[in-house]
Amino acid sequence: MTAQYKLWIDGEWTESESGETFQVINPATEQIIATAADAERTDTEKAIDSARDAFDNTDWSQNPQKRKNVLQKVAELLRKDTDRLAHLETLDNGMPISWAKRFIPDVADFFEYYAGLTSPLEERLDSHSTVYYEPVGVAAGIIPWNLPLKMASWKIAPALAAGDTFILKPSSQTPLTALELGELFDRAGCPKGVLNVITGKGSVAGAELARNAKVDKVAFTGGTETGKEIMKLASNNLKKITLECGGKSANIILEDADKAKAVNGAVFAIFFNAGQVCTAGSRLLLPEGIHDEFMEHLIAETRRLKIGDGLDDPDMGPVISSEQMEKDLRYIRYGIEDGAELVTGGNRIERDGFFVEPTIFDHVEPDMRIAQEEIFGPVLSVLTYHDEEEAIEIANGTRYGLAGAVWSEDISHAKVIAGCIRAGTVWINTYHGAPKHAPFGGYRESGIGRELGMHGLRSYLEVKHLMVG
Repeated sequence: MTAQYKLWIDGEWTESESGETFQVINPATEQIIATAADAERTDTEKAIDSARDAFDNTDWSQNPQKRKNVLQKVAELLRKDTDRLAHLETLDNGMPISWAKRFIPDVADFFEYYAGLTSPLEERLDSHSTVYYEPVGVAAGIIPWNLPLKMASWKIAPALAAGDTFILKPSSQTPLTALELGELFDRAGCPKGVLNVITGKGSVAGAELARNAKVDKVAFTGGTETGKEIMKLASNNLKKITLECGGKSANIILEDADKAKAVNGAVFAIFFNAGQVCTAGSRLLLPEGIHDEFMEHLIAETRRLKIGDGLDDPDMGPVISSEQMEKDLRYIRYGIEDGAELVTGGNRIERDGFFVEPTIFDHVEPDMRIAQEEIFGPVLSVLTYHDEEEAIEIANGTRYGLAGAVWSEDISHAKVIAGCIRAGTVWINTYHGAPKHAPFGGYRESGIGRELGMHGLRSYLEVKHLMVG
């Protein structure tokens, strides 16, 4: 019998007003693993009212010790429940189980980090002026399906540490671990209404969170076009927003790079989580002088990847849905139509589940669709550059600016190149790291604002200047 999940509102499981539900599918098997309540606008309003009441009429925002205790207890409970939550995350999302087991302790560390940041912040400017940081109020988070629990923690932990109350709206494709958080927070002693979790359509529940004037802040991670729509809806009451949107990140290999390390890094950059990461290194930039040798090793390493059900712990699992699989295959057709050379992959893997072969295109031109548009799948575009000036021009030649990387044995020179890349995060000789204390976010159409670290905390705080005459 499949599990049945309700909405988590005001500290208890609640049926949706309509009684409607939706199915949650395991992308590796196409089997139904659960049903979840489909929140209507009225259900969303109930969650907002619960959060509003908890902020206005309890001591949550004024009790940093209580907030610290709850966040620390949540971290403890997550660590104790790692195996069960990791299994659920893999069933729901398809990621390899070893990665799911790694992420749960990471999420626990994240809550623990913000438990240490619950004390009030203030800055004494001079004998007359002091700056105080106060909770925004009611905050909402709308998260994607690619890293469900991790993305939930990126929103919830800083918001609750700041003293806000919160409504979380996970993706309908991967709601299960987010829903588990509601009950886990209850076990940690979290007051009713401080954390609410609602599931349903983005066009209904998500839109209401962005639109509703009782919500003071909305944080979103997902596609750029959806982010723009949320920005429009949030303008209704000029609520604070944080948007972490799409990317088309450039992974630049310099002539002097450690080739073996760079090949492995390039494979990981694009095929980690089946390419379903906003920061995926979906454009690989190679200098002419090492192109042929590098490609030979890159193709060989890619063909060694084990693809399969995440519970079998492969190198790469499925993509999230039939819709995403069809999108990936459509962009593969675009690559062929536009004249790029398909050198490996390019097909659906014929088995149950939504599996796409790790795919590499060579001889890609910067203006091709596969070099400009976010695919969000296991599709790599390889572009060749003549000199470093051209590499920088190509790297900056999209509407995005979320991340990038430079590979070189000369760290000082790599830093110079990195400084020229218009992106929120640039790695040198590594890829996909997001330390909890460092800011994360994008330039241009990759988003607004920053998450993680003190930047993330302050995005959930208002700034007040107090001046004494």
